[in-house]
Amino acid sequence: MIDWDEVSRVARSRLDGDRMDGPRRGRTVALYRRLAAALEDPLLETVGGLPPGRQLPEFQALDRLGWLDLNLDILRRVLEPLLEATRVPNSWLADLGRAGLDHYVGLLLAFLGRRVLGQFDPQLLGREPIEQALYLVEPNVADWEAAAGLPGRDLRRWLILHEMTHAWQFAAHPWLREHLNVQLQRLIQEAITWRTAGGRPWQALTSSLPAQRETVRRLQTTMTVVEGHGNLVMNLVGARLLPSFDRLEQAYRRRSGERSLLELLIWRVTGLELKLEQYRVGEHFARAIHDRYGMEALNRVWASPETLPTDVELRQPDLWHRRVVESR
Repeated sequence: MIDWDEVSRVARSRLDGDRMDGPRRGRTVALYRRLAAALEDPLLETVGGLPPGRQLPEFQALDRLGWLDLNLDILRRVLEPLLEATRVPNSWLADLGRAGLDHYVGLLLAFLGRRVLGQFDPQLLGREPIEQALYLVEPNVADWEAAAGLPGRDLRRWLILHEMTHAWQFAAHPWLREHLNVQLQRLIQEAITWRTAGGRPWQALTSSLPAQRETVRRLQTTMTVVEGHGNLVMNLVGARLLPSFDRLEQAYRRRSGERSLLELLIWRVTGLELKLEQYRVGEHFARAIHDRYGMEALNRVWASPETLPTDVELRQPDLWHRRVVESR
């Protein structure tokens, strides 16, 4: 159903064709790693450290085409099982549908390729050995720095803090990756089952069937906590260490709110608006628990899948605290 070469061609035609050369990439990687090394101790002091033998992955620098290659690989890794199970006979109608889907996915990746600032890849559904990595997309960071008149070093430190927090979440709590893997595998299997029973292939992952809806809900709840906690820690540490923290936070709020009509349409039609809501709801939950009860209480969310908040608890944090912390 997807021609990945065509998806890549469509996306590449709309992204900058030049890559960072070797010397520039080397300098950028060295800068990221120096900044990350200086931030690691304050970060770990805030969140509670790492278990023995665990460490955070190192940062890499991506240009836009490098980000595209990375995420094409992630998409293929996650979607190939579903695609294999939903193959349809070749026909002009199938070819037409495939061409439309290829174009859509390519345009979506091109859109994101100009906006994404950083990324942590936990290698979900990846094969052993797992090689997790942290990234900043340097051209996008540099463009935002110039457009908003932001101090470059503090901006990169701020973004590094957010991605390092995600890396800590997974490094300190190995169950988290497995929990997400199980939910993804379950969702794919449910979609395959529905498809083989006669459902439409590209409604399979968004079906309103109860089993799939519940799996999607679990995934969304987990990612809401992951994103909200990441924002909270970035802001807690950033407020202490970054002289221009207030400017950065204000610029981020403006960036989130100032989108063109076309961008708004893309965000809403694709469901990406949900990710922004995850940041808001998740950060509200994390902030409420941290401010009322402290980081030790908040870190109970990482004890096991059972201590993750429910949908209701995300919006009523005291309910989660009574269930998970007070009832211990």
